[in-house]
Order: sequence, then structure tokens, then C-alpha cells
Amino acid sequence: MLGMHRWTVIGKDIQHWRYRWYGRLLLARGSEALALPMTGTVAQWFRPGEEVEVEIEGEAERPEFDNYRLFRETGDVLLPVWPVYEQTIELTRRSPVTGTLLYTYRLRLREATHESDYVAIVDMEQYHYATEESLLATWYCPQDGLATRANLRPRCPRCRQPMRFWDLVDATRASRFLVAELIDRQPYEPKFIGYVRIDPPLPIMHRRLPSGELQRHIRGQVFPPEWIAPTYWPERHFRELSRERPDADRAALWAEAEELALQECDTCGARIARVVVHPDYRGEGLGYTLIECAVQWVVSRRIPEMRRPKLLVETVAMMARYNPFFERAGFRYLWDTASGRPVLFRALTAEAGVRIEQFLASDPVARWHRGMLYRPALEPVEALAGPIRFEHVTKVYRDELSLRRLPDELRSVLRAFGVERRVIEKHVLRNLNLEIAPGEIVVLTGASGAGKTTLLRLLWGAVSEQSDRRYLPDGGRLLLPANTRAVAFLPGEIEPDFAGRSVLEAVYSLVGDEVVAIEILNAVGLSDAVLFRATLDQLSTGQRERALLAYLLATGSNLVLIDEFCAHLDTLLAQRVARKLGTLARRLGLTLVVSSHRQEALAMLEPDRTLLVGYGGVVSLT
Repeated sequence: MLGMHRWTVIGKDIQHWRYRWYGRLLLARGSEALALPMTGTVAQWFRPGEEVEVEIEGEAERPEFDNYRLFRETGDVLLPVWPVYEQTIELTRRSPVTGTLLYTYRLRLREATHESDYVAIVDMEQYHYATEESLLATWYCPQDGLATRANLRPRCPRCRQPMRFWDLVDATRASRFLVAELIDRQPYEPKFIGYVRIDPPLPIMHRRLPSGELQRHIRGQVFPPEWIAPTYWPERHFRELSRERPDADRAALWAEAEELALQECDTCGARIARVVVHPDYRGEGLGYTLIECAVQWVVSRRIPEMRRPKLLVETVAMMARYNPFFERAGFRYLWDTASGRPVLFRALTAEAGVRIEQFLASDPVARWHRGMLYRPALEPVEALAGPIRFEHVTKVYRDELSLRRLPDELRSVLRAFGVERRVIEKHVLRNLNLEIAPGEIVVLTGASGAGKTTLLRLLWGAVSEQSDRRYLPDGGRLLLPANTRAVAFLPGEIEPDFAGRSVLEAVYSLVGDEVVAIEILNAVGLSDAVLFRATLDQLSTGQRERALLAYLLATGSNLVLIDEFCAHLDTLLAQRVARKLGTLARRLGLTLVVSSHRQEALAMLEPDRTLLVGYGGVVSLT
């Protein structure tokens, strides 16, 4: 069957429990019949009697999942439907200081088509703030007909076989998913680092004014109603069917209502219902990238229903108040819903853009906000009034080694070597003269025991007026500006005190402003309300490192001291965290002194100076 041929849709073959990742579209041409294997998510949008074009590749006698192309006749174009949308992109991360390349991501963005894609989505969905359910997925055993909810693939309680993915509890039949797959990943990196969920526009939207007054059906006052309708609204069909057949099985009525809503849905809009980034990749600008690719998908394939051209995309997103990634992607804030959640739109055509601008220019409330929702609340700190000076600073460590605490049998062994008692004295810093300028990022490097921690201790001791000898110089002096406000993280000695509180509570307790607290957490890459609720011991190692950084920033200090930075992170995660800290330090005007043996992390900080510490001296490497 070579070449392109026109066929007529005669039906669909979709099993309810695996429609997300398997189904068949049934076609006919004269006396010939053809069944195209695909996902039920795609097949369900076709109506009997529609005309389609099919091309089977090569010499294949019949279509398989990946050897044919399907196009839909929409009346204005021949719309590509299968294979599903796929795009490969390369994201480069460059130095904000020099513009040099730091590292690169290669991503494959494609529509979810495999069961394993949805299993990965379930895993990432656990970290999305808008998820109302605690158990996020429904799983099914085709052998026993049992269904259950869980976040990890369960075993059937009857036959003990692994159950199959059925659906996401919070999704609709109309939902389509775009996943971001990491190419050229390391063995310890996740395969998927994010996804976007696209739905049809909401069926009803009212506006809550600042006065509390409700403006009903607000979209129809800005955009033509036919742009939004008919949208996917199974609840309306279910109510009508329930009135007509009050004694019918409710589950069967709901399934019928969903099918009617799918066949009816035909809008000029789409809604971004989810943008989820893997927790370890937050703060990398991936949210913006996912939105841009999702919009391209919506436009090129007319997602989700693949019928009329798309004119605008809407989103209802509380996080948009605290993170500008939607606005960076061209979305404009128009109003709040009746429940107080912000609504943003992106125009896909000039006409839609004109309507948005007309509303922003004429509406009394919109004239004030001008389509801008995110307003940064995190301000730069007061810079150090002058440099930090070490003047002829000396630090000596003295230890006495004796046999007093050893058992008798070991004492006799050491006495045989002539070792009874020894006093060890060592110059850690010798006559050090050093100046650190306001706003400078200084990295301390050197062998273990070289004196990096000692230098940080002396800085902390000078600003905190410690009486412990470890924090005081044995000679010389440290001079700090009068306006110095310091915070330190010296593992095992001086650590942030979360006191068992959630991450958000701990940060809020320092800043006293929920907007600033959330902005700080977003800035360090903990941009999810699920993680806001976690305590420190509930976070992964990488998330814990980001939470500690958030705490340090929330103190409002202008001098930040960190020892053993990124010591327990893998190479790539250490690079991402270090890049974020360097960017934030410069943005906020911090003076930052960091020690670490992780050269790859220190390089991402792009320090103004790197100091090699060892044998009592300090040498500037850069």
C-alpha cells in the first residue's frame, strides 16, 4: 500500500483501562478496512464519517505503531496527527558574567504515548501544588478486573501481578501530555525532567474584582464566545443524561457523558493545566522552555482536539504570582477567577492580541496592573560599607596527644615505640594580610586540613563576637564594616535551625512576608508548594542543599559564609546549585565566601577570586 490514500473513519477500538497508551482507529475505503494502532488519547477525538489521509511507509503490508503517517482533513488544512508531535532542542546555560558556555541540556519533547511515559508523569505529579489528590493514579489488573489508586505501580491484591496504568486521577479524558526527555543523560540522571498538560478551555469562568464583586462569564466580554465554545464539559451532559435516565448506572452515564463531550468539543483555545519540572531541575529556566514548546505543539497540531485553528491559550496558575515564567513566555495577566486564582492568556494571532490589549486599556482594574502579575519582592541587601580586612592574622592550633584514654594493651605497644606524650602545634594561618571587597565572591580551595574552615571560623567569630578560641585569631586582627550582617553554614558547628518546621515556615519566620518567602524558595529552585510543606528531613540531598541556601538568603545578611559547599551532591546537581548561588549572590549584592573541594561546583560560581589555602599561607589563584 504505497503512497497516500484517503480513508473514511468508521469507528474506534478503545479499551477503557489502557486508552492513554493504546487504541485503534478503524477506517474503510470501499470494501477495504484498515485499523491504525495509536493511543486512545488520539483516536478518541475522531468522529465516524470523517475523511483522513494515510501513508504507510516502505513495503509494509499493514500499519504498526510507528510505520505510518495520518492526516486529518479539517476543511482548511491537512493536519498531521500521527506520528505524534516531537521536537529536539538544545538548552545552553551561559555565564551571566562572561557569557561563556557553562553546560548544555539536550531535550526531546514529545507527546506521551507509552505506558512508561505516564508512570513517569505520576512520579513527577506528586510534586505539583495544584494536585488535590494524595493518591494520584488509578491502576488496573486486566486479569482480575480490579482497580486501585496508588502513586507507585502496585501489585494486584488477587493475582499478585503488577497492575497496569489506567489514568491520572486529576486529569480529564480530554487531557494531552507533552513530556521532556533528557537526551545523553548520565546513569544517575532521570529520564524525564518535566511535562506539560494541555486541556480544552474551562467551560465557565467568572471574575472576582478587588471589591469582591463577581463579574460573570468574563471571557465572553473579551473574546468571541465561539472561540471558547463548545468546550469539553462532560458534567453538563451527565446532568442531562441523569435527568433522562435517573435509574441508570452512574458510571455508565458518566462514560457516555465523556464520549459526548469529546465529540462536541471544538474550540479555538487551549488551556495549560500543568507545568511540572523535576525537583532537581528547578531554577534552570525549564518551566519557560516547556511552555514555549507546548504552545508550539498547540499551534502546529491544534491540541487538544485537533480541529479548528488555535487563537489563544489560557492558564489559571497561582504560582504565576510568585514566578514570572508564564509572563516570560508571553502570557498577559487579565483577571482573577471567582476563587481568587490569577488567569493569564497568550495570544496566538494578531486579532487575539488586539482583544487582550483593548481589555487592558479599557478595564479600570486592568489599567492599573497593565497585564503584569509578578512583581519582585526580594530586594538586594545593603552592601558592605567597606572591605573586610585581615591584618597580620595568625592562627595556631595546639593539640596534646597522650595515652590516657587508651586501653592498657595499646598503651604498652605505643610505649615500645617511645610515644608517651606529644604536643602538636601547627600554624594554620601565618601573618595573613587579605582584603575582601564588598559584593565579591571568594572561593577557598586547598587540601583537607589546609585552613579553609579556619578562615571561615575567624570571619564568623569577628562578626558574631564568639568567645570560643576556635573563632578567634592568635595574632593580628580582622576589621569588618560596621554594617556587616553575617550568616554562616559550617556543617556540624553552625547550621540553620529549622526547628522541625516546614521549609516555608522557616523562611517565612525570617522575612515575615509570605510573598518574599515564596520568591526566595523559587529563586533557589524549590518552586513547588508541595516542597514548601516539607520539613528538612523529607527532602532529597539536592533539595536540602537548596533549602539551606534559602534559609541563608532569608536572613537578609550581606556576608554569607559557607563551608564544604555541595560536598554531598553529584557532579551535575552540584553545578546547577552552584550556578544558582552565584547568580543570586550577584543579583542581591552579597559578599560570599565559600570553601569546597568540588572544583566543578566552584567553577560554576564564577568567583571574583580563588584563594589557595595551605601551610599557613593564602595565595590568590585568580
